[in-house]
Amino acid sequence: MFTGIVRDKGRVKYIRGNAISVSSRMEDLNTGGSLMVDGVCLTITKISGGNIIMDIGRETLAKTSLGKLKAGAYVNLEPAMKMTDRIDGHIVYGHVLGIGRVASVKHKKNTIIILVKAAGNIVKKLLEKGSVALNGVSLTVNEINGESFKVGIVPETAKRTNLGSLNSGSIVNIEPDMIIAAAKG
Repeated sequence: MFTGIVRDKGRVKYIRGNAISVSSRMEDLNTGGSLMVDGVCLTITKISGGNIIMDIGRETLAKTSLGKLKAGAYVNLEPAMKMTDRIDGHIVYGHVLGIGRVASVKHKKNTIIILVKAAGNIVKKLLEKGSVALNGVSLTVNEINGESFKVGIVPETAKRTNLGSLNSGSIVNIEPDMIIAAAKG
């Protein structure tokens, strides 16, 4: 499990076959441990000189944005939480329900408003003022309208994650808050 609070913005070194290599400054990671990459829970297979290598299954490549990543892309990274960690975001599993497409990005005062269009089966699992993880980042759903929803990004989140570089047409991984999703059926 994760909290949706990104610890590092890593850079994709390569994706070859079913493996991804990401550079990161994070320490205290272990082979066999979990690492959330843009909202997707992956298992670390090797750590070497600041590079973290993980396997990616075919299902994950097909159903998330990871299959579309290119070398040089920035990804949000969060190690699995420890049972003694404070939960600053919300409980995130790293099990992406699907992808969405950014319909618009608007800068208003101290907030970036992002409108995301997604399949109805995803949007119906959301609740206004409830939580959602976009690319693994814990956010609050500001508004829901049909098959789209809005979130607000504050400057600190924009700086520390890859959400600050989103633009119209960007693809994002979406994980609704599982407690709300379960309650909504």
